[in-house]
Amino acid sequence: MKNILTLLLFTTSIIAQQPVDSLFVAKDTTNIGLTVNDSINQQPQELFSTADLKMIDSLLIEEKFNSSLFDSIQYVINDKDILGNTTTILTTDLLKKRLHDLNVKTPFHLEYNPALEKVINGYLKYRKKYFPALMARAQYYFPMFEQYLDQYDIPLEMKYLAIVESALRPDARSRVGATGLWQFMYGTGVQFDLKVNSYVDERQDPVKATKAACQYLSQLYKIFGDWDLALAAYNSGPGNVSKAIKRSGGYKNYWNIRPFLPRETAGYVPAFYATMYIFEYADKHHIYPEAPKFFHFETDTVRVKRTISFDQISEKTGIDSDLLAFLNPSYKLDVIPYIKEKKYAVRLPRRNLMDFLEKEKEIYALANEDDAKREKPLPKYFEMDKRIRYRVRSGDYLGKIANKFGVRVSDIKRWNGLRTHHLKIGQRLSVYPKRMTVPKKVSRTKHKTPTSKHEVYVVKEGDSLWTISKKYPSVSIEEIKKWNNIWSVKSLKPGMKLKIFKS
Repeated sequence: MKNILTLLLFTTSIIAQQPVDSLFVAKDTTNIGLTVNDSINQQPQELFSTADLKMIDSLLIEEKFNSSLFDSIQYVINDKDILGNTTTILTTDLLKKRLHDLNVKTPFHLEYNPALEKVINGYLKYRKKYFPALMARAQYYFPMFEQYLDQYDIPLEMKYLAIVESALRPDARSRVGATGLWQFMYGTGVQFDLKVNSYVDERQDPVKATKAACQYLSQLYKIFGDWDLALAAYNSGPGNVSKAIKRSGGYKNYWNIRPFLPRETAGYVPAFYATMYIFEYADKHHIYPEAPKFFHFETDTVRVKRTISFDQISEKTGIDSDLLAFLNPSYKLDVIPYIKEKKYAVRLPRRNLMDFLEKEKEIYALANEDDAKREKPLPKYFEMDKRIRYRVRSGDYLGKIANKFGVRVSDIKRWNGLRTHHLKIGQRLSVYPKRMTVPKKVSRTKHKTPTSKHEVYVVKEGDSLWTISKKYPSVSIEEIKKWNNIWSVKSLKPGMKLKIFKS
């Protein structure tokens, strides 16, 4: 399993739709100033017998695992951030007590170790400000993880592994191609029935990838009989862990075989433990999660009846295309294909299900129109002399920029070779605008000219632009958006006051 090249600026949660920056962008901590004797730290001298080692070898052959799977650890704090650091966020005695209390509740061997202490202190010193947004993402994914971990009889604490692997970004991709929340390589994904084609990458599907990760972890535990070794094998491949056991003289304890693991893996388990500690004792360090925009249980799926794009759904329903991309990360091109036997579906917020169902025929009609235009010459606004260079500002996201210029998110991504929705402040984008400020739908529809006389409507819980427009028969959704400078459905919040101009 691999970790990503660029991890998160957590405040860029797709729900919040902020520009991307990097966070845990460090390498491994294999040798963070410890000797082999220090790393053993008086752990029990448990050994695998010759029969045990033969059984491990036979199980490796039987399971037909792929070879080495590790990649450079990006979540682990860089050695230069730790070596020589004398800053102590919490005392050794207090850390020992807290780790002991955690160890009682978990099947992992969560014991004090100088290496682990340095990693925890390093995270608290250098990364503390990023955890609140990460915890908000965790509130979306963790309940779903726990459901399947429990189903496969895997310790629920294994949910923290997805943070170490991908920082909870389903579109995370490492330099060697490991992809998704659980960072599956292509071959390993196929081994666990995760399909990859031109439109869909099921390694990025949160539910399917989580099931696959549970299957993989269950097999690793079957081989080693130890969750710490299963963790190490998840990253480096079970073959490397087996070799490290043999080179150590047959030790079972992770800390005893750590000096014999690949450099990329030796810091992996400490990163997992440090993450578990910070989440479990966040309040003791005055770390509090940001409020999530919504939870996984507040979403549902609808099967599509033809190939449609996120932009087409957004245009007809008002659901932001960036939100659709977050909820449906497995669709690589922001397109949901229709293949009869595959049963592809779109995941939507429950509150927007009726919007989709009521507009479903219009969405398919728009898709037909777009297909009919595909082979026609490009319109004039695509000419090079019409191109502008747009500089990304704070608070920008693709949906906002697309609305500004009357184009689609998919257009901006195609013009600029973007694979994800993530942007950086100061980034330059090529845009071929249809308009500069007027929303696309407004240009197609005649609207009433606002006068000084208008009614004020206070948004209630559960309201949408569609339900509000239905209260005023002569008012359209586009008009409400124009009168109140609303460019995204996410701008609508309970208590918000809207101006409604009647005929």
